[in-house]
Amino acid sequence: MTPGADLRTWLGRLASTGRLALAGPGIDLRFGVAGVANRLDGRQATLFPRPGGHPVPIVSGLLSQRSWMAEAAGVAERDLVPRFQEACRDPLPGQEITAAPVQEVVHRDVDLTRLLPLPTHNEHDHGPYLTAGLLITRDAHGRQNVSIHRLQVSGPDRLGALLLPRHTLAFFRDREGAGEDLDVAIVVGADPLTLMASQAIVPLGQDELEISGALRGSPLPLVRCLGSEIRVPANAEIVLEGRLLARVREPEGPFGEFPQYYGERADRHVIEVSTVTHRRDPLYHTIVGGGREHLLLGCIPREGSFLSELRRTFPCVTAVHLPVGGACRYHLHVQVDRPAPGEARNVILAALSVHYDIKHVTVVDADVDVANPAEVEWAVATRFQADRDLIVVPGTQASKLDPSTSAGVGAKMGLDATIPAGAEPMRFTRIGVPGQDELDIGALTRDAPANWADALNRPRP
Repeated sequence: MTPGADLRTWLGRLASTGRLALAGPGIDLRFGVAGVANRLDGRQATLFPRPGGHPVPIVSGLLSQRSWMAEAAGVAERDLVPRFQEACRDPLPGQEITAAPVQEVVHRDVDLTRLLPLPTHNEHDHGPYLTAGLLITRDAHGRQNVSIHRLQVSGPDRLGALLLPRHTLAFFRDREGAGEDLDVAIVVGADPLTLMASQAIVPLGQDELEISGALRGSPLPLVRCLGSEIRVPANAEIVLEGRLLARVREPEGPFGEFPQYYGERADRHVIEVSTVTHRRDPLYHTIVGGGREHLLLGCIPREGSFLSELRRTFPCVTAVHLPVGGACRYHLHVQVDRPAPGEARNVILAALSVHYDIKHVTVVDADVDVANPAEVEWAVATRFQADRDLIVVPGTQASKLDPSTSAGVGAKMGLDATIPAGAEPMRFTRIGVPGQDELDIGALTRDAPANWADALNRPRP
């Protein structure tokens, strides 16, 4: 089985390799869970027994390194993006079953605070939020969509939801236009591969759960919700069933988001929860806002989607990278191999249109490692001239979570940091020492002793 195909198997793998920390019991749900998780961010996932005295344990930090995500998918790190591309191209439908672990226990008298350990993460968050819940919706044609949204706990059975202009909102608008609510299911405690699949940028109506099946190499077991036609992962930990309420908006926010700022408070969509089902001894997954798991979970799937979209039109595109410094959303580095004159500028314009989050695109040649920020900066420093290679597009749709925009409208920028067409080859030839990479440094060198001068074996006068 692919290592990330099951949450509990993945936790066991992390534990056996020293990458799962066990917190002391009773860590405070208000800031305590987030504080511990942040201190260990990128080094260890964390398991919290009885957080705030609640009987349901919390896990966090499941996918806080690129290498962990590759391991979960059963591939080398360099093959992670191509593997995700392949899964998006060839999705695998799930297999529906009737008896599922996630429906072992059923609650129809819903009190979310009593049922779930709900942490408050950042200082000015309005209160507890569900941050790792996969929101699954289904349209009138039976097509499903899976995404992650911040979900504010506004009452015992009520959640405030920020819906950005993507597929969930499109499904809801169709239903709300007819004056009807939209059935939803919120899956908490999904396996790592399904978490990754939920972030794929695919056409409207393509079910991301089928991408999860392709990543694991076998159909994802699914079960029908008790109160709707929505299918959810059968082996998940917890499912909240409910409805997105038509023509209802209530205050939501602020909430600490991935750009390291707070999403503002405003009237937003509302979910009413009618049923909660879960395993007999469930685990609750939380993603700390702005942490590495938050950033990388959206990063790798997007890189795969961006690479596929760009290569469809521009075969010269060889790699893409969303750096952490750009919040894994706003800055895109694109590597090209021998582009035609002017083609790098076309790549920039195409990349800016793939997703509204992309704010700055930098295109570099094949000799520059797009995953190395220092190399990309070097290319800009030595191959880019602002009066020749800069593209600015004002007044575009952008991320509403970017505080520098005006209500989600802002400018986009492209930097062509490729070697200018027609340049003399020697002018842009990088320096290099022949044979350097093949040297056996271990055999040729050793640590210098404290009396280093004696080690030089110079003859004494």
